[in-house]
Amino acid sequence: MNKPEKYNNTDKDMFFEKAAKVFSSGMVDMIKSQGFCFLENKREGAYVSDTDGISYIDCYTSEATYNLGRRNPKLAACLKKAIHETDQGNFVMLSEEKALLARKISEFIPGPLECVLYGVTRGESMEAACKLARGFTERPELVTVDGGSYGDGGFAISLSARNDKKDFGELIPAVKIVPFGDINAAKASIGSKTAAFILEPVQAENGCREANSEYLRQLRSLCDKSGAKLIFDESQTGFGRTGKKFAFENAGIYPDILVIGEAITGGMFPMTAMVFTKELKNLFDVHPLIHLCTFGGHDIGCRVAMTALDEYEYVKPWENADVMGRRLINDLKGIVSEYKDGKISVSGKGLLISMSFASENSAREFCNQAVKNGVLLKQGKVDGRSVVMRPVLTISETEIDMLLNGVKKALKGME
Repeated sequence: MNKPEKYNNTDKDMFFEKAAKVFSSGMVDMIKSQGFCFLENKREGAYVSDTDGISYIDCYTSEATYNLGRRNPKLAACLKKAIHETDQGNFVMLSEEKALLARKISEFIPGPLECVLYGVTRGESMEAACKLARGFTERPELVTVDGGSYGDGGFAISLSARNDKKDFGELIPAVKIVPFGDINAAKASIGSKTAAFILEPVQAENGCREANSEYLRQLRSLCDKSGAKLIFDESQTGFGRTGKKFAFENAGIYPDILVIGEAITGGMFPMTAMVFTKELKNLFDVHPLIHLCTFGGHDIGCRVAMTALDEYEYVKPWENADVMGRRLINDLKGIVSEYKDGKISVSGKGLLISMSFASENSAREFCNQAVKNGVLLKQGKVDGRSVVMRPVLTISETEIDMLLNGVKKALKGME
């Protein structure tokens, strides 16, 4: 059935009503409350258009997935060709695609992270990372920081800051949560039973709170002394988002395990990965079946990811993210000081930026006003007072101007 070019309001209402019946009425209410009362239609570069033909600058990008632009033409062409030539492959068997992508990933990521385990979702790769750290060290404890967000698996929920954790009953045992950025608390928590220390270098969903380089270097040293492994989750900060290929490069140290997100395929096909050192691979050599994923490392996805990595190396979007991010943060700070008497703050790194409001209601109202003025934004999942801005990394000066104009109008609309 061909999709109609345009839907009237009755059609859209019908879609939302059906979604409330078969998915979740709470989810539909949440979507509407943030101004997402439309259906995505065309997607191109920095933009997404709805079924009425209205365009928005996409600053949600499915949580920093579309780093190379919505519906990147090279990735779309690769996917189209791949589906005529191959399929997912048998997931326990080797393939040329799996092997070539693993080599490309090890060449793309700085440092001694040479081994790969493919996944489909962020939470799934975090599950694998925790299992690897516990299995290799033969230690039970995992230490993380407050304010984190790591996905929706059992380990990920146990590590994350979520108000609904109590709804799931008993979670993963031996998980310690310490204050973010407090090196003394980290030192007191890491001991002979610690398998790993886990954090995001920048907490996208928590006001884009950034771990400073000295803190990360001291964590590296503490883990080395104790035998614990250092795990970074760069699902949202990786592939150029903060102005470097990966945020950990700013500190001049390397993790033992790195979780990389859906941006590995530029959002064209579902894939994530856990990347780790040769030392840790010894566990998989002895226990090859401790973590399997039916669609992890599917051959079609591997082809798209390889094309994406070539495009990342060619475009170097981290350079644009650094330049545009500096300008965007500076201009946003000027705007909020003019409109709200300093009640709104701006923080972030590269093109991962947070605007923090006095309340969750104010942040929600801003998102609604922003949509009305052509900018798609979403509140932070951990800190609901924050609104996260993560446009495509290839965004132009002209599009930044349009984004800033939309922000100005949105703030004006709140007065």
